[in-house]
Amino acid sequence: MLANVPRQEYSREDVRRLLGISEQQLRGWEKQGLIPRATRFLFSDLIALRTLQKLRENRIPAQRIIRAIESLKSKLAGIERPLSELKIVSDGRTIAVQIAGQKMEAISGQMLFDFETAELGSLATLPARSKPTRVSAARQAELLFQQGLALEESGAPIEEAIAAYREAVELNPAAAGAWVNLGTICFRQNKLAEAERHYHKALEAEHDYALAHFNLGNLYDEQGRLGAARECYLRALKLKPNYADAHFNLALLCEKTGDSLKAVYHWKAYLKLDGTSSWADIARRELERLRRTTLIHSR
Repeated sequence: MLANVPRQEYSREDVRRLLGISEQQLRGWEKQGLIPRATRFLFSDLIALRTLQKLRENRIPAQRIIRAIESLKSKLAGIERPLSELKIVSDGRTIAVQIAGQKMEAISGQMLFDFETAELGSLATLPARSKPTRVSAARQAELLFQQGLALEESGAPIEEAIAAYREAVELNPAAAGAWVNLGTICFRQNKLAEAERHYHKALEAEHDYALAHFNLGNLYDEQGRLGAARECYLRALKLKPNYADAHFNLALLCEKTGDSLKAVYHWKAYLKLDGTSSWADIARRELERLRRTTLIHSR
């Protein structure tokens, strides 16, 4: 039976179990410089390790992965940990990151219109910023919000996206989406108090905003405020019953607090909603482990 003491982090043993990797493999990645040496890991580290695992399964050489990581950090302002902050994919030859609905080759920075044929790549450019005229403050705020999204997705300096979102909420304090994105940027920069304020502003503007509740749950989870995190995830699920990510995070949280039965419930719910992604493999392994544990202790 799992311990009842809440854990804010994951041990090396936890990571090996969740990802289905060996200690030798974990040490190998550390030796190659793909990950820093550590004895404890956060949830964001699990995301990075899962991305790395998929790249290595596609036989991408370690040195190419390191080059891609360094290139993305230099090209995309505000990105410090590409493996956990970006959606990175590979076809076995090319490492790409999804940007503005397209895929960008990680090392060269080219946008790939056809992921299978890099020779069709072309550099993407942002449309020139234009000021709306004679439109309502809410409409101007929405245009600025969309501009902030485009700036983030294109890899423009993160300060430009922040400026667009801030201008949006100044024009329309009820612009919940802009508040959430400001919070997420702060969260990635480890400015947790500021991120929390932005998430609360989003909820003041739109109390039934499932994403804001979910993101606030992630922040509380990161801080070890597990009870508050649980309430946020449950609220997100009440508002959006098919919220797969909320079930996933609740399952992990229930494991942390030793509530195996509820963890099983949320793993099953997650798999009903998402049974094909790479995270589904983790859910199945954890579900099977919990079933074995429950069977052993019921004897």
